[in-house]
Amino acid sequence: MGYSREGNVANLIKIATLVLTLSLMGCQQEKDDLAAFVATVKAQKKPDIEPIPVMKPYETFSYAATELRNPFIKTIVEQPEETLVPLVENGIHPEKHRRKEALESYSLSELQLVGTLERKGIWALIRSSDGVVHRVQIGNYLGKNYGKILTITDIKVTLKEIVTEPRGGYIERESALTMVEN
Repeated sequence: MGYSREGNVANLIKIATLVLTLSLMGCQQEKDDLAAFVATVKAQKKPDIEPIPVMKPYETFSYAATELRNPFIKTIVEQPEETLVPLVENGIHPEKHRRKEALESYSLSELQLVGTLERKGIWALIRSSDGVVHRVQIGNYLGKNYGKILTITDIKVTLKEIVTEPRGGYIERESALTMVEN
């Protein structure tokens, strides 16, 4: 039994054509399903597309305020000059030649009364904004407005400050630091 090489090739070609034909028949069957789906979709009622909304015609606006002031130009309102009443010297002024104390470099809002101490008189314990606790007594100064301590109680330190007046002089005002509960 002799098989020739050409015979083998011919058989292989026949087998390949048979496989190809069978696979194409399988694809044809899948196309039938696809065709049925497309037919059902086409058979369904199509939704109506909403019409384009009608545009309102443009209404012109005539600007009737052309005679009024332009809001982009600064308005200068003439005001009468204030006549400053000359300052009568009241004798109040800070002691400029006195050596400043440590707590005079802080404003009163940066200082807290945290306690008192009695030892040969009453002392107030004041905490500065940097966390350091300072001990002061009546007559010491604190705050940026030359505040001199007048009284010390368990809950309050009263002081007299010397502040500048708008006309250039100085006035005295009373201020206080009260105990802050934590």
